Amino acid sequence: MNRLAKEKSPYLLQHKNNPVDWYPWGVEAFEKAKREDKPVFLSIGYATCHWCHVMEHESFEDEEVAGRMNDVFVNIKVDREERPDIDHTYMTVCQMITGQGGWPLTIVMTPEKEPFYAATYLPRHSRPNRIGMMEFVPAIKNAWENDRENIQKSVRQIKEGFSKTLDLGKGSEPLSSGVAGQARQSLFERFDASEGGFGSAPKFPSPHNLLFLMSRYRSSGNEKDLEMIRLTLEKMRLGGLWDHVGFGFHRYSTDHRWFLPHFEKMLYDQATLLLAYAEGWQLTQEPLFSQTALEITAYLDDCLTSPEGAFYSAEDADSEGEEGKFYVWKTDEISQVLNEEDARLFTDLFHFEADGNFRDEATGQKTGANIPHLKQPLDSEAAKRGMNVNELASRVERIFSTLKKEREKRERPLLDDKILTDWNGLMIAALARAGIILGEPGLIKRAEKAWEIIESNCLKNSKLLHRLKEGEAEIDGMADDYVFTVWGLIELYSATFDPGYLNRAVEIQQTFDRDFFDDEFGGYFFTESGAEELLGRQKEIYDGAMPSSNSVAAHNGLRLARLTGDHRLEEKAASIFRAFSQQIDDAPAGYTHTVHAYELHQIETAEAVITAKKRTPEVNEAVKICRKRLPQGSVILLKTEEWSDEINTIAPFVKPYPVHEKLAVYICRNFECKAPVHSTEEVKRLLTH
Repeated sequence: MNRLAKEKSPYLLQHKNNPVDWYPWGVEAFEKAKREDKPVFLSIGYATCHWCHVMEHESFEDEEVAGRMNDVFVNIKVDREERPDIDHTYMTVCQMITGQGGWPLTIVMTPEKEPFYAATYLPRHSRPNRIGMMEFVPAIKNAWENDRENIQKSVRQIKEGFSKTLDLGKGSEPLSSGVAGQARQSLFERFDASEGGFGSAPKFPSPHNLLFLMSRYRSSGNEKDLEMIRLTLEKMRLGGLWDHVGFGFHRYSTDHRWFLPHFEKMLYDQATLLLAYAEGWQLTQEPLFSQTALEITAYLDDCLTSPEGAFYSAEDADSEGEEGKFYVWKTDEISQVLNEEDARLFTDLFHFEADGNFRDEATGQKTGANIPHLKQPLDSEAAKRGMNVNELASRVERIFSTLKKEREKRERPLLDDKILTDWNGLMIAALARAGIILGEPGLIKRAEKAWEIIESNCLKNSKLLHRLKEGEAEIDGMADDYVFTVWGLIELYSATFDPGYLNRAVEIQQTFDRDFFDDEFGGYFFTESGAEELLGRQKEIYDGAMPSSNSVAAHNGLRLARLTGDHRLEEKAASIFRAFSQQIDDAPAGYTHTVHAYELHQIETAEAVITAKKRTPEVNEAVKICRKRLPQGSVILLKTEEWSDEINTIAPFVKPYPVHEKLAVYICRNFECKAPVHSTEEVKRLLTH
């Protein structure tokens, strides 16, 4: 075993038996590189990355390749999910040099952490337009020994180019007033009117785009927005992106039809898609969307929930050395597992082919296996077959139950069982919000349980730690940890009205403001002040697979300002819009979560302060009415005798409002509240005008 055997990361542990003399990122590796005057080979990936597995098998498990690497380099492995700060820095370098990025990420650098070469996957031997490791390592050795001057020139050029990326987030102009309309128009122009989603292959779910469109629809009532939302949610759920047998979404689709996925399942995708489907159901009342939301939570229970109640990171795409093997089926397997009538129905309904519908991505050849998928919802399929839809749904459910039991006999993909604070915060937010929308208090309880684990293990003096594994929390929190945790706590407060959650959110936000805020230009750095210096402190604004830290920070700041009456929080949120105005104005569809926050900043919102001695059914009904009828972006505070002192401290603007036996509801705008009303009927009338 190499030094990775002592690590906690499942990804690093995957490489512990490689003949490559791997080091984890740290002082020991860089001191060795300086002492021996060797370049550093940095390989960044994650446990559920298919091409990371391919490169390991081809090169890192190969004695000859490993021997060359050990001779020339000090070799470092990094889990991008454990150290997103390292990954963000060197992925920026790779994108600068090559025009593209991805994992595995390959960086060659000096012992001073200065990169001079970047690539992604490298095969064992060279192919057209892609150098192989057997040729690459000797080439670097030759350059290091005989052309150091050229290497230093590359270092200088890369550092100069990287320094320009540090200007991101130094704007001072306001965002354009029409930026939300421009973002919406760009999405509309890229919308796939036949299959949903935006653009062509590959297609990522990008639920923040749908949440932005939902906000637009609530404001404008534009049916085109609703059509984009509805079709995208439906097509993603019907296609192979969705695991019809065991539930949960795969990471993204390699084709435009949502049919052929990369099969890994990520916690953050389940969280953001849970939000999108719950919110989508609220808008459309489409039963498939609420069903999907609840089935995502069933998948969490089955596969991604720790015994204590927090959430694991991901499941791999590969098993037995093949991507997707756990998830696909051959036609004769179905015939052996199901009776003849069910097998015929299932293979027809889910579009099986005798020689398989699943083509290998690399070769384009059929594999003989099938990916179950639908082309239209079950009610349409039932009508086509002259069947009762409930009867068809019942048969399909029974078939999937049988197939799931059969599938459990297979070798499961690897479970990445590290617990990440940021991804757990995101799932806590999604569960709490979905619990409100779907009327499922059990989801809120699960969010509370997960927060108990994060709070007791990963929160130390209002500072967060990033990763929890085997009871040990390590790695200083980064911006994502703070913003997603605060988001989760805001949603927990909104779901329960327990002021302890709001108080924690404010405390953590204060730490975030102190350690991450850019006092000169506004916005938030990705790493805290005093963190390990690489090439400079970056700020993240692009909304990729997840919303960016600054976009979520903007939402959090606005909501906390309205919940607490602290205008300074809103000012910090508004600074994000100015700091990134140029980037957002240039391509607003890449920043829809920030634009969504900007829209909420511009519109008139309200605060509802509900007071009563106890939380009675009448109080709950008043809460329900306010949730339904208040303008979007509004907030609700509940002041009862039990929590009066605590909520008065956190939100001083509610202090003047007494708690009597009788219900009182104050509707406030600009932190000025009108005379209270004292019945649910009066609340309805008040919020109708």
